[in-house]
Amino acid sequence: MTSVDLDVRRRRAAYRAAHRGTKEMDWLLGKYASARLEGMSEAELAEFEDLLAAPDPDLQLWIMDPTAIPDDRYAALINTLRAFHQLPQS
Repeated sequence: MTSVDLDVRRRRAAYRAAHRGTKEMDWLLGKYASARLEGMSEAELAEFEDLLAAPDPDLQLWIMDPTAIPDDRYAALINTLRAFHQLPQS
């Protein structure tokens, strides 16, 4: 994948993260994306894009209550998000 393609994906992910539809999720995901997207590898970006496809109520529950994460697929990324926002870890 070219760096141009990766930049396009990063911009798209940044937009999706900051325009979720609720102010809480816009803030939680948007601030994280602004700070971290530029340094994400292609694999990390793919994982973040996958997380962004989850519905807002699920994402908010997972971020606010890490014991609610349904499987290990998102656990590491959710824990990274929680640490970024200085939320208690599970």
